[in-house]
Amino acid sequence: HSFVTLQVRRCWYSRYITVENRAKWRRRFSRPPFTQDLLEYTGTENVFPRKSFFRHIFTEEDFHFQLAPSHINDILRANEQCYKVSEFEGRNCSSVLKFESNQLAANTPNEDRRSAATCLQTKGLLFGVFDGHAGHACAQSLSERLFYYVAVSLMSQQMLEELEFAMEHMKPVLPILQWHKHRNDYTYREAASLYVDHLRVYWQELIDLDNEMGLSVEDALTYAFKRLDSDVSLEGQVPMKNDLVRNLALQVAFSGATACVAHINNIHLHVANTGDCRAILGVQDKDGTWSSLPLTQDHNALNEMELLRLQREHPKSEEQTVVMDNRLLGILMPVRAFGDVRFKWSKQLQQSVLENACDIEALNIYQYTPQNYHTPPYLTAEPEIRYHRLRPQDKFLVLASDGLWDMLDNEEVIRLLAEHLSGVNLEELEPELTVEKRSLGHMQNLLLKRRARGVQSFDQNGATHLIRHAVGNNERGVIEPEKLSAMLSLPDDLARMYRDDITITVVYFNSSNIEMYAKEK
Repeated sequence: HSFVTLQVRRCWYSRYITVENRAKWRRRFSRPPFTQDLLEYTGTENVFPRKSFFRHIFTEEDFHFQLAPSHINDILRANEQCYKVSEFEGRNCSSVLKFESNQLAANTPNEDRRSAATCLQTKGLLFGVFDGHAGHACAQSLSERLFYYVAVSLMSQQMLEELEFAMEHMKPVLPILQWHKHRNDYTYREAASLYVDHLRVYWQELIDLDNEMGLSVEDALTYAFKRLDSDVSLEGQVPMKNDLVRNLALQVAFSGATACVAHINNIHLHVANTGDCRAILGVQDKDGTWSSLPLTQDHNALNEMELLRLQREHPKSEEQTVVMDNRLLGILMPVRAFGDVRFKWSKQLQQSVLENACDIEALNIYQYTPQNYHTPPYLTAEPEIRYHRLRPQDKFLVLASDGLWDMLDNEEVIRLLAEHLSGVNLEELEPELTVEKRSLGHMQNLLLKRRARGVQSFDQNGATHLIRHAVGNNERGVIEPEKLSAMLSLPDDLARMYRDDITITVVYFNSSNIEMYAKEK
């Protein structure tokens, strides 16, 4: 595969073509000069009309599609992260061994975010992937705040009262979370005070519930998602003295994000999902075969249950307009999301808020009114919760934004990670390998064969391994170096036309501890 690039007048155009058509294009391009008719080349097998090209502005020198392998690795590994769960008295008592994570941006800046943290006042680990749209502001806010809302929701009445007492008397507050951040992660420091104030109001309301043991994990996740979205909406409406914080609150409210969060405590796994991020389990049976177990459903127009829900929530007169062209009101792909007040507030409220804003253009807030906007809200952040009791055969959990699932399906992701765990690419070295042959002895022979052939070892990070295949695979599921190089060389204004931001977190389980906890129960 390759990219065809040509210049017409002062504009550059590009088109991604298959190997079969490359020679045809080279013959055509060998007839100078480049002219307008090249945009409408008609062959006997394919027609590439002008509209199938992407127009962008940069110079010929910007096209560097052949990257050195070391440069490719540098790009793919720039945002990778690995964290091993700490041991206590010489052993790891957690059901989680470690997690690996990575991101590859298509938008500039990246609109995806990720988070990982340990709950310090309650039990459990939290992992999250957040896919932003119409900007990165909402996803960034969620990545900083949502875990705090979940953590305080899980606290007992006594813990919440102690927390409030410390705040009221200006005493040191025990940390709620231990964050596991990448060195490139950042926070909205300007809004920290606002965020703490609203979190405090939330835990004060939890105290008023007088729930001695705290909420269940399922209720805590649901309450946290809905309450944070409500706070985001409120912050976009209220006047503030600090213009910087006010502008940030507007950007967060008018942009949007989907979220997928996992809470893991011993053998108890809860996944909360709002939107079209996805979580799947990699399961290895006793005979060595691998399978995927989906823990989420995509909340989009292809989900019949979501379509029925939307139709129930709005008048029959809107049955044909609430979803058009597989998008909410013909605009938004996910039908559940945080922020996106364009789909939640009344027209009058939107107009009032924007009229009082400082500089809408500078804030990069999209100004549009969806057609057939009659009975808001059309969008909810309420999550769908799935509980799964972990078993020894559950080897890993994958959380990822839809940028991965657009390129690879569930089964491909599980296969690639299974091969990665084995340290060998089974299809690359021996395509005809059967399940029966996948013994440890046979794996060892394949590894020896790999070393003899001088095959480079795989990425150490499983998330990086998935991104490499998502971006570089051809139709046969094999990495094509030319394609991988080309896709990673795309200029900023072109990359998003070929793929989305990709964010992946892979959580590896400790099977021995899971088996031990299962026996104790």
